[in-house]
Amino acid sequence: MHDLHLTTTWVGIVSLIFFVVGYYFIATEDKYHINKAKPALFIGTGIFMLIGVYFSINGLDGKLLEHEIEHLIVEIAEIYFFLFVAMTYIEAMISLSVFSALRYRLVSKGYTYKQLFWITGLLAFFISPVADNLTTALILSTVLITIDKENKEFLVPSAINIVVAANAGGAWSPFGDITTLMVWISGKGSFVEFLYLFPASIIGWGVTAYLLSNVVPNTLPPFHSDEKKIESLKGGKTIIALFAFTIMMAVLSHQLLHLPAMWGMIFGLAVLKLYIYKLNKYYTARGIRDDDANGVPDEIENGQINVFAWIAKIENDTLLFFFGILAAVGGLHFLGFLEYFTALYESFGATTVNIGVGFLSAFVDNVPVMSAVLKADPNMGTVDATAQWMLVTMTAGIGGSLISFGSAAGVGVMGKLHGIYTFTSHMKYAWTVFVGYVVSITVWYLQFEVMGIY
Repeated sequence: MHDLHLTTTWVGIVSLIFFVVGYYFIATEDKYHINKAKPALFIGTGIFMLIGVYFSINGLDGKLLEHEIEHLIVEIAEIYFFLFVAMTYIEAMISLSVFSALRYRLVSKGYTYKQLFWITGLLAFFISPVADNLTTALILSTVLITIDKENKEFLVPSAINIVVAANAGGAWSPFGDITTLMVWISGKGSFVEFLYLFPASIIGWGVTAYLLSNVVPNTLPPFHSDEKKIESLKGGKTIIALFAFTIMMAVLSHQLLHLPAMWGMIFGLAVLKLYIYKLNKYYTARGIRDDDANGVPDEIENGQINVFAWIAKIENDTLLFFFGILAAVGGLHFLGFLEYFTALYESFGATTVNIGVGFLSAFVDNVPVMSAVLKADPNMGTVDATAQWMLVTMTAGIGGSLISFGSAAGVGVMGKLHGIYTFTSHMKYAWTVFVGYVVSITVWYLQFEVMGIY
């Protein structure tokens, strides 16, 4: 990091105003009907344009800015391509009726909306520690929309439930969330120590889920007894296995091979494309060319499945939102704004500030917030430093659930349930998330501070 302090200069003040105004339009997406990616990209690129002008006017060393941009591009690319591959796999599974088959199995068993609410929430909580919170949220929000596309009384609480469950589930696993991975790699906690966050995570989510379940209808989703049974198409189960393999490659790439996690994801995309090549041989050998043929994906063209048709369907606005918001926060970090809160540790103590980090994560992406904490390496205390690092890991991960766009999982679900799960619809039930957040912190305090179990 450079030694320049630009927060009180004109570029710092203008950039901060720029960020606040842009974030207002992101938060009020459903009010002004402007896609959140547009203001995010505008402020993300605009802040660095302003910084570039400032450097040019004042004759500062442009290599500092160039180095910062290069570093930021790498950080964004790792997240961007990770999500890019995950979304492509999800579209592939949608095309091959994997989620439609899951929906049929759930609905045909006679589960009510309320039972489906709990099932999807439990799946989110226990899948996210392995598959990461964003991927889990994208998968299960897709399941929601296949169960019922219109019932907001079911969709909105269930969407919030999935976001909270995915974030809570990711908090107690070293690779369940990007923030936990960062803390683990930095050596602030061992693999086993993260697992001690399980009680606080599941109890906090359970309280929020119970409160939300009270507004979910106890009726049955639309289903006719004569509805034709849906099975996943040929290749569907194989692609599920390949997706699991891809996630494993991402983890191994990062942990063992010293490569970015997205490298393993791109490798998994290559494997998917090779498998589709083999699957296309199957269709060609049987002369299947009609995209209306029974059991053939909609993306088949002239006897060949077009993988790029899946890529074209991914939520590009979600990817561009992440690009813009990470660039914007990176700009504020370069200007020096994100360093201020770390000084609070000396004034208010680690516990108070770490709890506050959760609220900050709801407004500012938790990745740069956690990055700032790790770079500052504040004094967490000599006796219970591990307990404090576990606390900030949990609050940064779970705190993002307080606002719809405060976490990667929330942004992903907003993209999947566009116009249904919005900032406004989330804030209507945000109090339930807050209650769960307080419960999680209380459990952490009793377990770590009072009983000393960690």
